Amino acid sequence: MMALSLGQKAGWGLADMGVVVFVVVKQLLILTFLTTVLGVPVGIAGLVTTGVLVFDMITDPLVGYLSDRTQSRFGRRAPWMGVGAVVMVAGMIGIFAVPAGFGLRGNLTWVTGFFGLATIGFTMVAIPYGAQAGEITTDPQERSAMTGWRMGFASIGILIGGALIPGLASGMGYAKAALAVAPLIIGAIWLSLWATRRAPRIAQAVTVDLRGMFGLVVGNKPFMALTALYGVMTLAIALITAGLPFAALYLIVDSGQSALSGAAAALSTLSLMFAAFVIGSIISQAVWVVVSGRIGKVNALIAGLCLYAVLLCGLFTSLPAVNVTAIAGLFVLAGFANGAYQQIPWAIYPDLMDVTRARSGVAIEGAFSAVWLFGQKLANALAPAMLGGILAGAGWRETRGEAVTQSAAALSTLQVAITLIPAGILLVAVAGLVMIYKPMVKHAIA
Repeated sequence: MMALSLGQKAGWGLADMGVVVFVVVKQLLILTFLTTVLGVPVGIAGLVTTGVLVFDMITDPLVGYLSDRTQSRFGRRAPWMGVGAVVMVAGMIGIFAVPAGFGLRGNLTWVTGFFGLATIGFTMVAIPYGAQAGEITTDPQERSAMTGWRMGFASIGILIGGALIPGLASGMGYAKAALAVAPLIIGAIWLSLWATRRAPRIAQAVTVDLRGMFGLVVGNKPFMALTALYGVMTLAIALITAGLPFAALYLIVDSGQSALSGAAAALSTLSLMFAAFVIGSIISQAVWVVVSGRIGKVNALIAGLCLYAVLLCGLFTSLPAVNVTAIAGLFVLAGFANGAYQQIPWAIYPDLMDVTRARSGVAIEGAFSAVWLFGQKLANALAPAMLGGILAGAGWRETRGEAVTQSAAALSTLQVAITLIPAGILLVAVAGLVMIYKPMVKHAIA
């Protein structure tokens, strides 16, 4: 294959900005919307959110299989992504446009239906998009560059989803905020498709059946191990993300005397924390590329996860807090560590796909993408239910709108749930990388 141009590499990465905006909205706002706006008990809200996300995982293999078998003049992936972007945005807006006067059952039915529609659209975009990483180039260096662009745009998406949308939602409502960012989501994905329209691609549809496809994927042991461990890492991150709106409301109370008090008042504490996190993540991208080149991708990932766990322990000792400047500083460092989780696994997994293609002669990047995202989606599905169950067990009180008085036990439980528990989960992933993945890869290469 010919080398990709700078525009093609950057253009491919642009799509993730739109994808990540929806992911952050899904992780950050839906559970909070159910509990603080619609007054749904936190345990029920967590179960509903998890149920929809489990449904989302069921659609992954089907979309991966169908995209591998799609044949069109636009290639195998573009038609799915182009239509999926519209479906995803329509569902996202619908989630928050609940008609007035619905009771608990009506609210849950409405949100569940549109959340399901949005996740179908997300799958139609995310699975083919991930498959493109292994399809448009086989050069590991080009993949690293593509991933760098992708994560840079993803960081912007995190900033929009985590900092801008909550601020818009507080001023104009959730539905209008979702509508306001809809053109950005669709535009990023469609512009990416336009920028990569002349990039190399595999146009021929495969003829392997669904069972054969996933037999080949499961047979790639290092890939399956990395997929499972990436899911473990994602569970920790998703738990933090799901709990952050509660932390911003109850654990980070601005005293008005911090250097960033003005920013906290203008943006909201939640938006400020996300902005700090994104700054750290953007700064880290080039650093993790250099570190990966010097000590290897896996060792760099291990170092990043260990740093993350240490910072979470530091955050635990700093909460509750009234100094938003100090906490924002910790979030910058956390974003820096998160850059390793963001970037490095996505730079490794396309190389593992090449192993199966070389051995079998079959290009089934869609199937690989579906399995790769399965662990991530499973973790994102479990996190809201996990957090909801933890908080419900501690006696957390749901509300409509403003904060209510929570018990000391509930606040302490929240503090542990977004710091020490994720830190422990990250260390489990580190142990898996050291004891399972590294020996497996070494054996496979040998």
